[in-house]
Amino acid sequence: MVNQNLTATEIGFTHEDFAALLDKYDYHFSPGDIVPGTVFSIEPRGALIDIGAKTAAYIPIQEMSINRVDAPEEVLQSNETREFFILTDENEDGQLTLSIRRIEYMRAWERVRQLQAEDATVRSGVFATNRGGALVRIEGLRGFIPGSHISTRKPKEELVGEELPLKFLEVDEERNRLVLSHRRALVERKMNRLEVGEVVIGTVRGIKPYGAFIDIGGVSGLLHISEISHEHIDTPHSVFNVNDEVKVMIIDLDAERGRISLSTKQLEPEPGDMIKNRDLVYDKAEEMAAKYREQLLAKQQGAPAVMTLPVEAAEGVDAVVEEDIPAAIETEEEIPVAIEE
Repeated sequence: MVNQNLTATEIGFTHEDFAALLDKYDYHFSPGDIVPGTVFSIEPRGALIDIGAKTAAYIPIQEMSINRVDAPEEVLQSNETREFFILTDENEDGQLTLSIRRIEYMRAWERVRQLQAEDATVRSGVFATNRGGALVRIEGLRGFIPGSHISTRKPKEELVGEELPLKFLEVDEERNRLVLSHRRALVERKMNRLEVGEVVIGTVRGIKPYGAFIDIGGVSGLLHISEISHEHIDTPHSVFNVNDEVKVMIIDLDAERGRISLSTKQLEPEPGDMIKNRDLVYDKAEEMAAKYREQLLAKQQGAPAVMTLPVEAAEGVDAVVEEDIPAAIETEEEIPVAIEE
């Protein structure tokens, strides 16, 4: 029979020895590590996870997913084993805090970088708008579409709930920015049916000091003030009104930047005809465009001709206030606001 009254000294193995042995074989966990863990207890606002540490680790509900979670059971099941991100070091009770959300964010950034590298077109629904544009979610990350890159006749406030085709403009994990373009996606789709030197009919949708924006089949092109006429024009308002139907020629297609540059100057039979006799310009448009294409071809066969949008237009079209671009990942301070108790 075993003598249950033996002292620690007689056994030769004290509680301190046992604790030291546990420490010797205990794994060292550091914030930032990704470790396997098994769910062994689900609580109302979190769960206890066995990752092989002396004390069970804890994952709060707000760290369970990149998306909103109302109950832990939506994400975790008892006895389930999966990967966890170690979010913080041990607290005073020796307990680590874990996250699944951080793993999902890491993989989301990896995925959008891959999509950008492939120049992929993605689709996403607008969930909100702000002063500078519209907000969407791509792979769980919050993306921003600048107002100048939204090609639609609707006020941007009416876009909420609408799904849009989008191209990536900026994917910057370090700065926490994900910027997209609706215009570029539409322009790319139109590229297959449009070509430089082609005459198209459009409608004036907006007039700025630097030019007029022309709707051509659902995408917007810029008729810069310098491309309206060979004669000097003080303001595009002196030539066009909003909703005017116009005949223009495409002089540049920039799919990467989502721009279509237009001209009526190149269609003038004589300098100043857009001011003096617009109907003559429209009547002779195809003839003048054919001459333009011939000149363009001759120039291409000689020295490469690079046509670029004037600087003034670039500034007018793409100026986006930095503060209007929201972070792709909400900051810690914003997380409680996003989760309704």
